[in-house]
Amino acid sequence: MNRITFTRERIYFVLSIIIIAIWVAPYFILGEHAHMRIQDNLDSNIAWYKILVDSNQLFGSIQANIPQIINGELSRNALYSEYYGIVELFRLFPPVIAYGLNQAISRFFAFLGMYLLLKKYVVKGENQGFIRIISALTFALIPFWPNGMLSMLGMPLALCAFLNIRKHEQTIISIVTITLLPFYSTFMLGFFFFLSALGVFWLIDVIRTKKPQLRLFFSIVYMTLIYLAIEYRQLASLIFSHEETNRSEFFESKNNLTQTILLIFKNYIVGHNQNETLFGIIILPVSLIALVLVILKKSWKNEKLFITLHLTNFLLSVWYAFWWYEGWEPLKQKISILNTFNFSRYHYLRPMIVYILFAVSLQILWRYQKKWRITAIVFAILQIAVLIPSNEQVWYHNSPSFGEFYATKEFSDIKKFIGKPVQDYRVASIGLHPAIAQYNGLYTLDTYNNFYPLSYKHQFRKIIAPELEKNKALASYFDQWGGRCYLFVDELGKNYMFSKDSTKVIHHLRIDTQAFKQLGGNYILSGVPIENAKENQLDLQKVFQTKDAYWKIYLYKVT
Repeated sequence: MNRITFTRERIYFVLSIIIIAIWVAPYFILGEHAHMRIQDNLDSNIAWYKILVDSNQLFGSIQANIPQIINGELSRNALYSEYYGIVELFRLFPPVIAYGLNQAISRFFAFLGMYLLLKKYVVKGENQGFIRIISALTFALIPFWPNGMLSMLGMPLALCAFLNIRKHEQTIISIVTITLLPFYSTFMLGFFFFLSALGVFWLIDVIRTKKPQLRLFFSIVYMTLIYLAIEYRQLASLIFSHEETNRSEFFESKNNLTQTILLIFKNYIVGHNQNETLFGIIILPVSLIALVLVILKKSWKNEKLFITLHLTNFLLSVWYAFWWYEGWEPLKQKISILNTFNFSRYHYLRPMIVYILFAVSLQILWRYQKKWRITAIVFAILQIAVLIPSNEQVWYHNSPSFGEFYATKEFSDIKKFIGKPVQDYRVASIGLHPAIAQYNGLYTLDTYNNFYPLSYKHQFRKIIAPELEKNKALASYFDQWGGRCYLFVDELGKNYMFSKDSTKVIHHLRIDTQAFKQLGGNYILSGVPIENAKENQLDLQKVFQTKDAYWKIYLYKVT
């Protein structure tokens, strides 16, 4: 690589780091005024970290429960391992700062890992530094699920390390990499799928080379064992706990063949909400143009990686869609692991595959003719333009900020009004997420969690049974999943975001108040007024509203 090319690539590298820093800066500048994802984030994980720390059960035993949630029936094992880096961030820093640090760490190592992988194994041309940098940068800016940490964004770094080990190169730093990555990623929500896919790669490699490839094999086993050690709580639950959980009633394969085929193309073009790639607008056309060029040049044999990436990307969407196909259901009912573990998540490999495909596609355009280099540069810059609206401050600007969502001042007023120690009464919420009450220290009968006792789900169902009778969709949602153990109301559906300016009113609420009381319930926090509250033995105590909160909360006491 000549000196000018090297200097230019180094400048691109520094500029990329600056762009990533600007991308995450709002969390540190805006603090609680920052906006962030609500689904599977503010409505759950962020509250869980605080609950873990406040409960003094962060390092609790495998038999420990969380007293604050569902009458203490939620197992400590249902929440994140204490060895996850993100948990430590939330233990040491204020929540928004911890969240911002997690974003910065995840995006930096996503960029670094993809850059190193492309430079050493994919886009190796001396004058193609721009392609390496821009592909790594766009990968680092995708709207990933933040609580997964490096579960998806760390895959290129891991793949680079494993390939180094296979080639007997940079072995020490690569072993350090696969040793540390498990502490900042998850096994069940990312690396199980990566490592099992890598195991298939190892097997094919053994057959192809007729060599055992023991270094690669033992490094895969080594990383897997570290994950299992970190995830000892979930292992203990699987091996030693014989209590049925809500996962036992998880019926997911309900799509007919037409719906399944449509889902293939939806996932392929649009993606999944936890691993969005923003593939369809720029990367898909670029990869198809590159495919046409490969066909015209008849260079199939020279572009095996490109063809493989195209096929794998599509087949992962096929696998994802068919996991929800109704034809699976009889087999899933016979083999419990197929029902309790979501094997569709091999699509978590797609972000890495899509952005390697993007890099290779740009490389094909770059090498075709000199005038096509400008086209490649334009497409690369356009992909950054496509990603900018996905920044949380832009995408969620119409949603409540962190501070507005958790409404700590408003809940402080509620607790003062009730005037009793929080552990002496139980609440549940209507029209807002129970995570808000949990974040503010209240003890809740409702929750959002995928792993809690099935017996509790059945007890809780008695409360909302009259409402579920009115709405078959809600009944199916609760009965066949139940992760959201909420006070569902037919008139509200699956809407939990009623602002203080909302004019929505519940006119015909029907809940089993006696079942609520038998479960220990004392108060209901409603995001909207309940017109027939007295028919349900509910007495309106007070309406709470503050200028810094998103909600107007109606406090009802069970009489």
